[in-house]
Amino acid sequence: MIVAQSGGPSCAINSTLRGLVETARDMSEIGTVYGGWHGIEGVLKEELIDLSAQCPQEIALLRTTPAAGSIGTCRYKLKDWQNEDFDRLMEVFKAHNVGYFCYIGGNDSMHTAYTVANLARERGLDMVGIGGPKTIDNDVGDSEFKLVDHTPGYGSTARYWAHYVQMANEENNGSCPADPVLVLQAMGRKIGYIPAAARLADPNRELPLQIYLAERKVTLEQIRENVNTTLKEHGRAIVVVSEGLEIEGLEIPEEFVVRDSFGHAMLSSSKITIAQMLVNALNDKEKFKLAVKGSARCNVPGTDQRNCMALASHVDLDESYYVGQKAALLAAKGEHGYMSTILRADWDNYAPVYDKAPLAEVAEKDRKFPANWISEDGTDVTDEYVKYARPLIGDDAVSLPIVDGRVRLAKLEKIFADQKLESYVPQADRMKAPE
Repeated sequence: MIVAQSGGPSCAINSTLRGLVETARDMSEIGTVYGGWHGIEGVLKEELIDLSAQCPQEIALLRTTPAAGSIGTCRYKLKDWQNEDFDRLMEVFKAHNVGYFCYIGGNDSMHTAYTVANLARERGLDMVGIGGPKTIDNDVGDSEFKLVDHTPGYGSTARYWAHYVQMANEENNGSCPADPVLVLQAMGRKIGYIPAAARLADPNRELPLQIYLAERKVTLEQIRENVNTTLKEHGRAIVVVSEGLEIEGLEIPEEFVVRDSFGHAMLSSSKITIAQMLVNALNDKEKFKLAVKGSARCNVPGTDQRNCMALASHVDLDESYYVGQKAALLAAKGEHGYMSTILRADWDNYAPVYDKAPLAEVAEKDRKFPANWISEDGTDVTDEYVKYARPLIGDDAVSLPIVDGRVRLAKLEKIFADQKLESYVPQADRMKAPE
């Protein structure tokens, strides 16, 4: 088997890898498990790390090792025109007698798993293609939660935000005479599951908290009015915004704008953050006046939202392990074309169920944040969302192995399979896409 990872990593991605490796290494059907070094790019380059040869203790430590440093990830997307890449993958599979391919990642990764394995079958290889879900955005699957309830990685990022907002509130409560407005920016270019998790910090709605999701366009004047209303009532305000929030009327200096190939401004990729632009607008005394003295400020956490193992959800880590285990079991049974999934048996008494969903139904399809989970005024999420997300963040803190005052992370040996083919540079790295 070759297993590879793609896209942005998470606290839980290695737990899925661990579940797969620990399950597969004892299965005669599968045999050796290789890891693609930095995703599908590593497979193309025939850089295959032998995971079956690793010390069992190091594999076990993947549970509390965040991100993707152990076998790497990539953002290399296979597109229809890259025929040379597809040919190369078939050569690698044949050279190493690969009969199972598992890709751990989001929507694009599921499409890759589906496309690559089907192509191998068309060319006469006895190949089983399996997907393992991973995305902190929680956007893999269907909006009815029948195929996928949630994806590994989301629970830990949601827990991060639940704690982050709690601590930010203490800061804001203490410094509000000078800085009454605190704007926090959450990951989520197109979907609001991550900023929505801010509500988990305050399920009883006692804090002066406003939440703006990317799904609900808003005007600058609406935000200014909402902020001042909260300031008049509480003397301070905490505003959480999606990184991709579209704020009509917010003036973005052209030198800070990044545009796509069609000339459209990409707010989430701009050289200045939405949070900072909003703070600048709130502090513009010529055009706006806060209802109380002081000014607004912002905090923009980065990739720590997805790799802060100290704030990871133990529920997320456990479920991610079993998702990896399920992927190995599906592969061993020859169940080609499926992604391992998590469902819930009961919405009132949470219990996970591990199942499968056809890759064809989840590949390159984005789940939407339910519109009825956004408050009518667009500044919050409903109790239905809280009911959905609360079990995913767990109750207890994750126990981290500490040695000499530092977290003991997994240290996989760079034991690579012997290369049997000529060296190769991935096609998209050396050729332009056709017009």
